[in-house]
Amino acid sequence: MGILSILIFLPFLGALLVGLTPNGARGLHRGLSMAVSLGCLGLSLYVVSKFQAGNYHFQLTEKTNWLPQLGISYFVGVDGISLWMVVLTSLLGVIGCFFSVYEDANRSKAFYILMLILLGSMLGTFLALDLILFYTFFELSLLPVAFMIWIWGNEDKKRAAMRYFVYLFGGSILMLLGMVMIAYQFDKTNGMVSFNLVQIQAAVSNGSLWQGQCHGLEAVIFWVFALAFLIKSPVFPFHTWMVDGYTQAPIGAVLLGILVKTGTFGLIRFCLPLFPDVVRGASTIILSVAVLGILYGATLAAIQTDIKKVIAYSSVSHVGFMVLGIFSLNQNGLVGGILGGFYHGIASGMLILLVHLLCVRMKDRSVAIFGGLKVQMPVFATLFLVALVAAVGLPGTNGFISEFLSLIGAYEGGYTNHVASTFFAVAASVGVILAAVYMLLLFQKLFYGERPNSSIQYLRDIKGWEAIGLAVLAILIVWGGMAPSTFTQAMETSANATRMMAINSASKRPSWLNQEESIGEDGSLYASQDGVVILISKPKYHQKSMSAELPQASPPGPAVLQTGGNH
Repeated sequence: MGILSILIFLPFLGALLVGLTPNGARGLHRGLSMAVSLGCLGLSLYVVSKFQAGNYHFQLTEKTNWLPQLGISYFVGVDGISLWMVVLTSLLGVIGCFFSVYEDANRSKAFYILMLILLGSMLGTFLALDLILFYTFFELSLLPVAFMIWIWGNEDKKRAAMRYFVYLFGGSILMLLGMVMIAYQFDKTNGMVSFNLVQIQAAVSNGSLWQGQCHGLEAVIFWVFALAFLIKSPVFPFHTWMVDGYTQAPIGAVLLGILVKTGTFGLIRFCLPLFPDVVRGASTIILSVAVLGILYGATLAAIQTDIKKVIAYSSVSHVGFMVLGIFSLNQNGLVGGILGGFYHGIASGMLILLVHLLCVRMKDRSVAIFGGLKVQMPVFATLFLVALVAAVGLPGTNGFISEFLSLIGAYEGGYTNHVASTFFAVAASVGVILAAVYMLLLFQKLFYGERPNSSIQYLRDIKGWEAIGLAVLAILIVWGGMAPSTFTQAMETSANATRMMAINSASKRPSWLNQEESIGEDGSLYASQDGVVILISKPKYHQKSMSAELPQASPPGPAVLQTGGNH
């Protein structure tokens, strides 16, 4: 068993061990869960240490036949797109266990079993390279969150749990339908059934999967996948399940902030590399939806009277920025979209924790009951400000880097025309302004002004151990803003390869299957044949300067043979 399999199945083993412990042993349940979560974090950091930046192929892969007669295998691996999402998932697993002391008094065994199952299934989702394996892990992740909301949620928990499950299960059925359709098409064109993502993408790369009169089928399957992942993201108008989930979920479900990133992750992992003939034409529609989500989420966040709903609607807006960057089909935008999933998970996770700690103390979520907290809760106010400015996108924080790259990508245009791309960038920028307005208003209402409720005076600042847990996230917020290359270096090459899979013509697209291919320092695609390094494709930029090229720099090799121009 390789390192990735140990990472995936360690939480499931931990859930089994917790299940074997006596009922009522709350400290033991929490201790075991914390140890398993810390083990996962350590393993994920070990994966980072073994990861080779500059290689767009999947690394540390493991493959075992599962149902070979159906073309289904257990196939896992990591690349620059999934690497930091694995780390973030493990980190928030630790944070969730760390702060679950406020939730686990009732049925602690069940609580931590669900936490660990959720952790393992999310890790499996990000590492799966077989379509059915991906579907299996994602479906498994739905149940723990639904049960946690149903059992430990607030006043409207049952409706929130049902809406969460129905929305995401419906999206999963669409995704499964698309997977079966694409496997059938692979069988039709290659003579065998396969759900292997690498094999399917190789057939797309050489043009065999969608050859002939298959453009209509490609479009149908693309929109089936896209709709499923837009629901999971979720973007407007599929956002209502996330608002209910954020407001009703217990603090242990802080991993819900990662669950919503599987939608944007799926758009990058499946929609861009598998449907290149459709994705460029569909980008304008999806960019329009993204901008609507940005403005809608920001507007709704500004008028909320429930603190948790402010955070929920702000997340709807931030998801729009990720989708904007992804479907700009621009290198800056795509890196911004990938980075946004990682960065927003940190900032939103910190905000969720801070708001939940405040609501636990007051047993109320209404903004109107708070005021003047800065004097008596200075540490809490400072940490809240750090998370807030990251959500606003203040320079020096990680939120600024991801949103700025997404906006640059939208402005540069991808494959939309210049007028449309400029419009998308300007309209999305309005969302940045709105975010500053509603977040600063929230901060002013909570920490300044008069105290409308006499019970506020009895609130005390957060405890030392709580501040330490939150300080870890605060450090990552500043680190991501001041030294973003720490995180972008690993994903640049994978982002560039994925982008070329989406925009290049057949036979000029990178292939995950061909280990002889590489992305050079100049951003071009090269292949090694008989000791000769051959230029396959130079980088292609946005429509406004389609012929633009980076200065050419040959990769290491005995010889370079140029075979084409800007394809």
